[in-house]
Amino acid sequence: MNWTLDQLAAFVTSAKAGSFSAAARRLGKAQSRISTAIANLEADLDIELFDRSSKLPTLTPAGKEMYKEAEAILLQCQRLDARAFRASSRQEISLTIAMDEAVPIGIFECFFEQFANKFPLLKLTIINGSQEDIAQWVDEKRADLGILFHVNTLPDSLDFVSIGQFQHSLIVSKNHPLAECPEPSLSELNQYKQLVICDRMGNSKGQTICPDHWFIDSYYYITALVMRNIGWALVPEHLAKYEFYCDDIVELSTKYIPLPLLVEMGVVKRVDRGDSDVINWIYENISNKKLQQFASDFAKLTTHQ
Repeated sequence: MNWTLDQLAAFVTSAKAGSFSAAARRLGKAQSRISTAIANLEADLDIELFDRSSKLPTLTPAGKEMYKEAEAILLQCQRLDARAFRASSRQEISLTIAMDEAVPIGIFECFFEQFANKFPLLKLTIINGSQEDIAQWVDEKRADLGILFHVNTLPDSLDFVSIGQFQHSLIVSKNHPLAECPEPSLSELNQYKQLVICDRMGNSKGQTICPDHWFIDSYYYITALVMRNIGWALVPEHLAKYEFYCDDIVELSTKYIPLPLLVEMGVVKRVDRGDSDVINWIYENISNKKLQQFASDFAKLTTHQ
């Protein structure tokens, strides 16, 4: 058989994305190249992988079986690349870390201070995003590591390591009518505008409770607009206690909120990205008791503000 890894990648990506055109966009190739790669793979395997009779291609029964095998092969190749990276002992001269703009930066200031002292010659770039931006940037290799709130399912190409959990708080302006309702019901919340998080492009959006809502790509801007009495919002608890906001907002009970309020924070990197001294150091210091102690100290600090 003469099939190639590029053909398998085109096949698996098309199955995941739901169309050849979507797979082409993800892989950065022309749609014709994706279609040709899959056609050649079908010819090499002597199997029809997709049913093309409808508007969008769907996997045939044989295609579903081959999909599992192809995905396993690609994952094994990623592990091989990672092992080769480790064996070559290559070291980064630069590193890009993508951070969810809502993570408690106070916790990470000590971490980055230690990082600067440990690797004084390494060029570090920190970029900020929201919602699913972080995972997408790491998956697309625009960032080497991502620090994010884990809300939705991550791609198989990413590894996730949990480093802590945070609650969401329900906040309103001190001048908002809901400020007089310490334990608001859903019907009371539904009377007012809800401000909801989304990603930078507005594609991935948080869950809404109220029919009247706005989508905004920053928890900080959401909180600022809450202070302006525009509406109410669910934001990470450390933002609700941040000294810049806490004098102008009120935290209300989340007793009647039907959404999950506990959010896991963690680090993601690509499966095929090998470990180096820098990566190993980051994982040792960002996922062990040191960072947890930073989080505990930060929580105590904000609780007493």
